[in-house]
Amino acid sequence: MHRGRPMPISDEVYFLCMLHNIGMTAPEKSLTIEEMSRLTAIEPSKVEENLNKLLKAKYVDVKTIYGTKKYFITVDGIRKVLSMYS
Repeated sequence: MHRGRPMPISDEVYFLCMLHNIGMTAPEKSLTIEEMSRLTAIEPSKVEENLNKLLKAKYVDVKTIYGTKKYFITVDGIRKVLSMYS
């Protein structure tokens, strides 16, 4: 077990934890970049930057609804967040 200072985490993994905490854990709970920006108090450009990294890692997926991109955490993303607490 790791003791002492907590392990540093990347910005995108910290952001993934924030998305998990606001409940974006299924396609029907997906949000737009603007909604995530408002709920996390992070600039839309930084939200998009983090999302691009999370998409590449397959921790987040995107669906288009009526021409609007909405994002949600994948099963792998949920596992990543939960593994940080064990």
